[in-house]
Amino acid sequence: MIEQVREEHPEMSIERLCSLMGVSRSWYYERPAVAKKAKKDVALRDAIERIVLRFPGYGYRRVTAALRREGWAVNHKRVLRVMRRESLLCQLKRRFKVTTESAHSFKRYPNLIKDIEIDALDQAWISDITYIRLPTTFCYLAAILDAYSRRCVGWHLSRRIDTHLTLWALEMALAARQPEMGLIHHSDQGVQYASSEYVGRLEEAGALISMASVGNPYENAKAESFFRTLKLEEVYLKDYGNFEEAEQNIGQFIEEVYNEKRLHSSLGYLPPVEFEALHALKAGS
Repeated sequence: MIEQVREEHPEMSIERLCSLMGVSRSWYYERPAVAKKAKKDVALRDAIERIVLRFPGYGYRRVTAALRREGWAVNHKRVLRVMRRESLLCQLKRRFKVTTESAHSFKRYPNLIKDIEIDALDQAWISDITYIRLPTTFCYLAAILDAYSRRCVGWHLSRRIDTHLTLWALEMALAARQPEMGLIHHSDQGVQYASSEYVGRLEEAGALISMASVGNPYENAKAESFFRTLKLEEVYLKDYGNFEEAEQNIGQFIEEVYNEKRLHSSLGYLPPVEFEALHALKAGS
């Protein structure tokens, strides 16, 4: 019965399906047949994302052809269904699993960084969310970047995509940087950033709230670039067995590789930590 409902309503989330059928999420995933299909579905989504990252202009027919060249036995209807559900249809620099729930009643804020020159540390932070693949499901990464140095100043990985996901990343950033009042916090209009709890914490810290327009990924391009780097240089090179393994590896990449070692062309081919140190040296001279 549960498989019939799933087949008839492919857009329905697993959480909603299990709630309607009166079964637990763990029971659903623990069944051998479901576990096998879930792994295959996740692998297909991941394969499609890789192709779209390399060729952002590909439509579903070209993606289908590319998948077949890689050995996937899929038809274009299934690929179209996945790409439509995951917002992958020829949308450049978009996050690939929908992580923004902007249909909410919370206050929305104007874009404060659109027309200003960012030339100082902790002048503006860029926040966003992406998903990370696990064997049979996904977990979610919230990250905060300093818009000037590109340094990831706060991050948090969670099995749930909720306000606590973004709040933990924010708390890390605030503790590490201790910014002065007037910092601009920029994000999309997702409920995780617009919620009373998150906005209240920003106001408590003296931050100004800025949000990108709905459906305009170019207004958050620095965060999109960070996530693309993370996936191409870390996530896609690993095969995380569980959440804990993903958390350890991603944390190590962010702190020890991305922040301290990776050369950024936009920073004059310096890593963010070195760029910030040079900036502090110049400011003190």
